[in-house]
Amino acid sequence: MGAFLRSVETALRRGGAASSHLPRRFFSVESSPERKVAVLGAAGGIGQPLALLMKLNPLVSSLALYDIAGTPGVAADVSHINTRAQVAGFMGEEQLGKALEGSDVVIIPAGVPRKPGMTRDDLFNINAGIVKSLCTAIAKYCPNALVNMISNPVNSTVPIAAEVFKKAGTYDEKKLFGVTTLDVVRAKTFYAGKAKVPVEEVDVPVVGGHAGITILPLFSQATPVSNALTDEDIKALTKRTQDGGTEVVEAKAGKGSATLSMAYAGAIFADACLKGLNGAPDIVECSFVQSSITELPFFASKVRLGKNGAEEVLGLGSLSDYEKQGLESLKPELKSSIEKGIKFVQEN
Repeated sequence: MGAFLRSVETALRRGGAASSHLPRRFFSVESSPERKVAVLGAAGGIGQPLALLMKLNPLVSSLALYDIAGTPGVAADVSHINTRAQVAGFMGEEQLGKALEGSDVVIIPAGVPRKPGMTRDDLFNINAGIVKSLCTAIAKYCPNALVNMISNPVNSTVPIAAEVFKKAGTYDEKKLFGVTTLDVVRAKTFYAGKAKVPVEEVDVPVVGGHAGITILPLFSQATPVSNALTDEDIKALTKRTQDGGTEVVEAKAGKGSATLSMAYAGAIFADACLKGLNGAPDIVECSFVQSSITELPFFASKVRLGKNGAEEVLGLGSLSDYEKQGLESLKPELKSSIEKGIKFVQEN
């Protein structure tokens, strides 16, 4: 993602499209294959900034923006940006198939956001129904696409998607991803601030799930290594990473949830998927996927991305005693969320 972000940064520094150098910067990978990305929920709080970031990604040649309302305006707006991707907006269920046809990557931020006092669980019934209908369409119109699930609660929506695809006979465990990248982004940011190291050099794996205590940042594996952090610091950083979403919900005081940082995280993960599809080596990101790393059927850990999606699900590595304890503590809640998603499809 480095070159992509540098090109964005350069564009912003130069005042955007006014720069005559901008097209060359963004077309630095002109030889890359044609790739279509569809964003489902593109007119929403996450969808709009995500649409912008995907339009800026030089690996995207076709960008389909879908939502139940408001998409033509978002598509028109984003389409004026002078980058490679051709943009089309699709609105309403009757246009969903057209939006999906030929997609290499489908990103799903659709659904309702969390409001103050709302748990991720409260979102379940609304978002579960939305995800089920969208995945039914994906199975029909682009069964081979890599699916990036952002809609919460991810711990349940990924199992919902898997069950829908199984019913349709299109399920490929290598092509379904729960996007947990925001947990990694937060862990990196918070660790860098506390350890006083340059944030762009930091790496912190985050495993488990994507809600509350199911989020387990492995600060014992953080690089660069910092000896300045106490056990209490690690506990505080872990808690802050787990509560990052709530921190934003409360700060926005009823006016939204983590939309901008989530869009950034979603763009990073989609970029990694595209690089993997294009054959770039050593593309590794944390993601919530079907897994045999633990006894749970789905689990977030490092995943090596390639031409078939998830080429390899990597192990957890050595954990500190605190992390081992966190791992055992999260399993019952994660198991319950996974089962809830499976049960939803079986009963609806």
